[in-house]
This record gives sequence, C-alpha cells and structure tokens, in this order.
Amino acid sequence: MKVTSYATTLSYLTHQTELPLSAFLWWLRAIVEWTIMDNRRVRLVKRRNNAVNRVDRSTCVHQNQLPQIEPKLVKCPGHLGDSSTDSKQTTDQVIVCSARTNTHNSPKCVVTTGVKVCLPSRAARQCPNFVTPPKCPPEEKYGFIIPPTHTLKLLMVFPSMEGTADALKRAAEKLGFDVKNCCTHDKALEEFQTVHQDLIIIDSRSKALDFDTLCRSIRSTKGSQHIVLASVVKKSAFEKDDNLIMSHLEIGFNRCLVESINVISWYNELMQLKTSDCRNAMQIGTNQIMYKAMNGTRDPVIVMDDIGRLQYLNGASERLFGYRVEETLGKTIQTQLAGDPNQIQTLIGAVTKGKTWQGLVAFKRKAMDTLNTTCKAFPIVCAGRTPTHILLIIDTFGPAEGYMNQSRGSINSMRKSSVDFKNTDYGRRTSLAKLPLEAPITKIINLIYDVQVQSSPVAGAMLEKVVDMLKCTELYSPSVKEEAKGLHEEPVASNLIEALLSQHASGMGLNSRRSSNDSSIYRATNKALRIKPKVDKLLENVLDWDFNVFKLESLTEHRPLVNLGEQIMSHYDVHKTLGCDERTMYNWLLKIEANYHSSNPYHNSAHAADVLQAVAVFLTKDRLRLVLDPIDQATALIAAAAHDVDHPGRSSAFLANSANPLAILYNDITVLESHHAACTFKLTLNDDKCNIFKRLDRETYNLVRFNIVDMILATEMTKHFEHLAKFVNVFCTQTAEELEEVLPEVLSAPENITLIKRIMIKCADVSNPTRSLPLCIEWSKRIAEEYFQQTEEEQEKSLPVVMPLFNRGTCSVPKAQIGFMDFIINNMMDAWHAFIDMPELVTNMRKNYLAWKEMDDQGCSTLSDISKMQETTWTHRLTY
Repeated sequence: MKVTSYATTLSYLTHQTELPLSAFLWWLRAIVEWTIMDNRRVRLVKRRNNAVNRVDRSTCVHQNQLPQIEPKLVKCPGHLGDSSTDSKQTTDQVIVCSARTNTHNSPKCVVTTGVKVCLPSRAARQCPNFVTPPKCPPEEKYGFIIPPTHTLKLLMVFPSMEGTADALKRAAEKLGFDVKNCCTHDKALEEFQTVHQDLIIIDSRSKALDFDTLCRSIRSTKGSQHIVLASVVKKSAFEKDDNLIMSHLEIGFNRCLVESINVISWYNELMQLKTSDCRNAMQIGTNQIMYKAMNGTRDPVIVMDDIGRLQYLNGASERLFGYRVEETLGKTIQTQLAGDPNQIQTLIGAVTKGKTWQGLVAFKRKAMDTLNTTCKAFPIVCAGRTPTHILLIIDTFGPAEGYMNQSRGSINSMRKSSVDFKNTDYGRRTSLAKLPLEAPITKIINLIYDVQVQSSPVAGAMLEKVVDMLKCTELYSPSVKEEAKGLHEEPVASNLIEALLSQHASGMGLNSRRSSNDSSIYRATNKALRIKPKVDKLLENVLDWDFNVFKLESLTEHRPLVNLGEQIMSHYDVHKTLGCDERTMYNWLLKIEANYHSSNPYHNSAHAADVLQAVAVFLTKDRLRLVLDPIDQATALIAAAAHDVDHPGRSSAFLANSANPLAILYNDITVLESHHAACTFKLTLNDDKCNIFKRLDRETYNLVRFNIVDMILATEMTKHFEHLAKFVNVFCTQTAEELEEVLPEVLSAPENITLIKRIMIKCADVSNPTRSLPLCIEWSKRIAEEYFQQTEEEQEKSLPVVMPLFNRGTCSVPKAQIGFMDFIINNMMDAWHAFIDMPELVTNMRKNYLAWKEMDDQGCSTLSDISKMQETTWTHRLTY
C-alpha cells in the first residue's frame, strides 16, 4: 500500500466520521508495528525449520539422558578449531554425528530442549582425539500410589483471634480448607485425636499457650508422623534469633511461619504448605502400603544403599537369618550377612552400574551357619542418574539352576526347585554334634534334622523355619498375631498397653532431671494402730472374694496392711513356718506398711493389702493346697505384702526418662520390681526386731529369698506374655481329666511349681477387674488418677510423655479398661480359673466388662463422669 493511498484514506475518514486526525494516526501506527512484528516472526520460524532440516538424520539426545561423567577437553585441530572458544567445549555437551557434511568441516551447534549439541563432520568423527560419551541405562519407572484426596483439614491453635489468626483463617477458608480453631492445649489435643487434621498451625508467640508441650503431645500420638506442624513466630524473633528455627524443629515442628496480618501473604504460605509439605507427607504415608506388602511376602527382601549398608529387612529376612531388624540396620551386608564378602562386592559393583544381577549367593546366618541360595538384585535410582539403593530378593525355595531357567513371573516356576536337604551341608548338624553337652533343645533340633532329611522339599523348608524359631532365646515372648493387631485401634487402650509392656525410656532420649519422687526408706512410726470392733467384724470375712479393702482402709486410718496382714499371717501360721514369734511378724508388717507411700493414689498399702488378700483366697483352693507346701505359702504371702514397697507412684519408664537414681542403679531394666525386692530384704535384715528370717538356716533362707524375689520380679508387665504362655503350655493344653492324670509328673519339676506361684501373684496383682463392680470401678479411678499425675509431671518438667493420651480432661477411662481387659486380663484369668476352679473370677470379669461397655456407650468417660455415676448408682454398695 502506497503512502498516498494512506493519506487519501485518512482524509476521507476524517471528513466522513468527523474524528480528529490524531486518532487515525494512532490507529495507523499500531497496524504498521503489528505488521513488522509478524514479518519478523515468520522469518524466525523459517530459520528454525531450516536448521532442523540440516540435522534430519542426526542422533538426538534428551537432556535427561545425559550421563554423569567427568568433563574432558576435546581438541581436534581443523575440526573443532584452535580458538579459545572452541577449546572450552567439553564432553558434557553431547557430541552428535551428522549424516551430512558441510563444505567447511566445522561443527554446527543447535539447541534442542536446553542441550547444546555439537555436530562435527565425518572427518572430525574420525579424529583420534574424538571421545564418544558412555551410554546411560534407560530410566525405569514404577507405579505411583496416589494419596487420598480430601479437603485439607487445618487445626489452628491460637489463644485469641487477633489480627494474625484472623488473616490466617480467612486465607485458609479462601483456599477451601476445613478450618477449626482451638484456644487451649487440652481442647487442641482432644480435637486432633478426634479428627486427625492434616495441617496444624500453633501460635508460639503467646505465653498463655504451652506450644512446646502441645507439639510433643501431638507428635507422641499414633499416626502423627504423617501430619505437618507449623508454628507462628514473631517477626522480630525470626530476624534476630538464630537459634529459633532449630529449637522449633527439635521440638517436632516442620515449619516456622512469620506473623502477618496480610491475607494474601497467608494465602501464599498455605498454598506452599499444601503443595509441598502436606502433599509430601500424604505421599509418604501412602507409601507405607509398600512396606506392608514387602513385610507380608514370603520371599526375604533386603534394601541396602550403594555401598551395602542395610536399610530394610522384611519379616521373612528376619526369620531366615535369625537377626532382628535393629541388630542389622546401619551395618554392611558384607560384615553382617555375607558368607563371601567378595561375592557381595561383585554383586554391588554390577548393580551400581545400572544392571540387574542374579545368581547364587552364600549368606551367613546368626547361628554362624552358611546358606547358599539364589537371589536377584535390582538397581533403584532415588536421586540423580546413578543407582543409590539396591533391592535384593532372596529365593529360599530353590538353587541357582532352578531359578535361572524359570521365569520370575510364574509362581509355579519359583517353587518347583528346592534345596536338597540330603546333599546340602549347612554345617549346623556337625557343630551341634560336637558339643560336649547336649541340652533338650539340642535333642529337639537333631530330631527335626533327622525328619528333614526324609521329608519332601516343601516340608523340609518349613522344618527349616521351625529350627530358626527354636534357636531364638525368647521362646515364650510371643508377638501379637496379625489378626489381633487390629483388635484395639482405640488410641487410649493402645497407649496403656504399650506403656505397661515397655520398661525402657522413651525414644526421645533420657533427661538429666531427677524425679521429684526420689525413693527414700521411710521409718516406721511407733504409733500403735487401734483395732476397732468394726475392724474385727470386717476381718471375719477376710477370705471372701468380695472383701471390701476400702472399708478397711477407712476404718484403720489408711493402714489396712498391718491389720489384714496380721489376720492372714496368723491364719496360715506364717510365723511358725519361718520360726519367728508373732511380735516379730507384727513389727515386720508395720515396717513394710510404713514404707508404702500413702500419697500415691493407687500404689499404696491398700493395694498391697488387696494383693495379699487375693493370694490368701487363692491359697484356699484345693489344687493349690495340694501343690504348695507351707514354705511356698509363706513366701507367697510375704511377696504379696511387699511386692510394691516404696513404690514412687511413677512407672519405670518415667524413672528412666528422668535419670532417677533407681533407674541408673538398675540400668533401666526392671527398675521398680528390682527395687521392691531389694527394699524388702533391706528393711527386714537391717532391723533385728522385724527380721522374720533370723532363725532360718542358710539353705532354707536361700530358698525363701529365691521364692520371694522371683515372685516380686514376676509382677513386671513386660514379662506378662512370657509367663502366661509357659503356664498355658504346661497346664492348660489338656482336659481336666487328663491334667489330673499327668499332674503328679508335671509337679515333680520344680520350675513348674515356680510357674504356678508366678501366675498366682500376677493374677492377684491385677485382680481389680475380677472384683465386684463397685470395687473394680474404685480401683480403676485410682490407677487412672496416678497415670494422670504422671502425665502432668512429665509435661511440667518437659520430660517425654510415656502415656500422652492419659490426659485428665480427655482420657476415656472405660475405653482404657476395656482394652486392658481384652489384652491382659481375659486370657490370664480364664487360664487361672481353669487351673484352680474359681468361677467368680470369670463371672465378675465378664459383668465388669459389660458395665464398662455400657458406660462407654452412654458417654461416661472422664473421672468426674464416673464419680457422678458411682455416687448415684453404687453408693449403697460401697459404703464405708
């Protein structure tokens, strides 16, 4: 279009439309500029197409396929040039050989998806200095388990809804979060335990909120490892305090957020938390499915890093090698499991190059025998381009020949070949045969080997697992069955059971603080206790199972042990059995009761009197009178009276966490029970007036001491399943008629008599659920109160919280009791009733179980709720 044409057109338009000339000039300028830019774009596209056509038969390499190699200078005079620019080209810029040559024999460079590609001529490729980069193995991609999709739940913990909290809430609602705000520690913990939010933001600026304790409580709750915890801090502290972030991360927070009243700022922060921290946490939680799958497979699976450090062993691997996971993690496979370290090193070298390896490997087991089996190793790339981990799958059903010739995808092919037990020497039978002494377990294993030689391959493999199980030192320490693990998903019950069955310090580490309840030996008071007529009347029924020890405690001014103990010891002639007078026995009871802490809600002399009374009732049963002699009866009653003497009202784990002198003395192992036993003899032997053992000869004293110490130590809950399993295996696998026939032979073994006494004191120690309902509820209230006090002291002293769910305001006592009865009480009381024939144990236990269920259904959970129901329903049955 000519300029005159533009001018004529403009003149015409201005006259026809009556618009100013400047508007049409602006419109014309825009059209011209747009036309020029469009022409430039067209030329650029043509230029790029021509460049692509020049390398049409070239090999193209994507940036993600670049190998990780050391840069090397490549100088090819006449091909790559001698200039400084050309000499700086290295082999990390992939050299691609073109099928076409150009007239100048010089390299051409093009850009393909961010990678600089050099195109040398054919002459350059024939140069002796030309370097071809190594090939990288193709990347393997596996399945991706999608985490659950739901509206993200946010829990805000702010003491007050000020500017920062309001802005945060508005931003969260704008993002569509499900927002809940709590202003106190207890409400926040209860809300989290009920809803289990994905993201929790806690205000750490206010002194009104103990954010430290709240964070630790949340982190100690089951399932909290997959949530995101963030704290809101002051801007001034964030900019000036260089230790702020580290201190918050050590507590358990994932992020620290600076206070702000700007909604957009909070919107951006929450968006980052949602797309990074929360999404990653959900993905990690979802990946637990793979661990569950590997742990349930029959094939042993091992995961190690690129130098052979063991990082994961599934259950089948533990059974195969005889090691527990904690014994192997962090150690190298060469030193821990390899029969031939050089062979394992060859395997690692091949896999780290990106290749899959399979073959015969010699493994060394914990029993120091060798197992030759086939395995397959896979390279796993977790970061970068080279393998970072190795997945090792062991085939325990066949040698290398059977494995190499069969496809892994066929189940039948995996199981067709098997180890020839007749011709394969594991070295174990030889080592066992050379032992100068032959224990019963050795005889059993030798018999199994004899059967194994003549068995089918499948039966032989199963017998091999039996031998591995028999080699375990803790034969009677069972693990919870898979089908029973989901029996109680109730957090309070699980929390209680875990605390009872654990004697060690919390995983968060020991604290240097001492407990305020440092044990000390109390001196017995000289004040004589008055025996009221009401006490005598009450003690007439001392051997009834419904005996009310709380009424005795009230009548004797919190000294029930002396009065009840004197009556029971006299009934069983304990002083005559021990050869002491009644005055010495009375002084001993005074001394022992004085060293029970009356300040303890549960572990006081009333509990000792209750256990003593339970043992006394058990001893009236015909079978125990037949089994136990007078020495056994006397030592059982003494152990019951003193089994918790000088109890501080705190658990062994608490003592270990607080670095209590008792925990240090006993190395964190069976702390309380060891102290009770030692304290019993220390109090007795140090005072001649109460030394009930002074007239015993050395042999009898040693027997008495062994029985008392053994029974006190048996009350430790970590050995509960071990003692119960032994008792059931010995006494409860036959019918009543069969047991009567074999009982004399069984009782001829002293260890079986010891086993009976252990179960007897254990049943007496936890007999609360088998008492009448009012007594059962009162004992439950007392033990819950003691646990609440321990939790409060742990929070106050910043110690690891052993039972975080035992919070006074939120804990459900019925749920805790239901779980305790299901896991600990029911089976033991059924077995004990089957042995001594005491039906009231089981009857009361089942009635109380239903009562707790009813209370839970009615929403009666806290101590205050139970006290109200107790006052209205059972007051007339629990009157002092």
